[in-house]
Amino acid sequence: MDVLWNIIVLIIIGAIAGFIARAVIPGKQDLGIGLTIALGIVGSVVGNLLGSLIFEGNFELGTSGIIGSIIGAIIVLGIYVAATNKRRVTR
Repeated sequence: MDVLWNIIVLIIIGAIAGFIARAVIPGKQDLGIGLTIALGIVGSVVGNLLGSLIFEGNFELGTSGIIGSIIGAIIVLGIYVAATNKRRVTR
């Protein structure tokens, strides 16, 4: 039951972080709900890696809280938008 609860919380935090990141980053992002949740989950991992590197001095894999997840999701979405805009321009 504990693992199921952790997965549910991770999906909820991923959704919140993904939707906030999409609201913060300007421009159109062609992401559905599933990809928005995945963006938030990846952002949570990125936020944790950056937070542990900056504040603890080591590089640990894991998930972070809601603030770290939002910051990580904004970074990941910014990279995604920059990469997809370059591809659209060169076509």
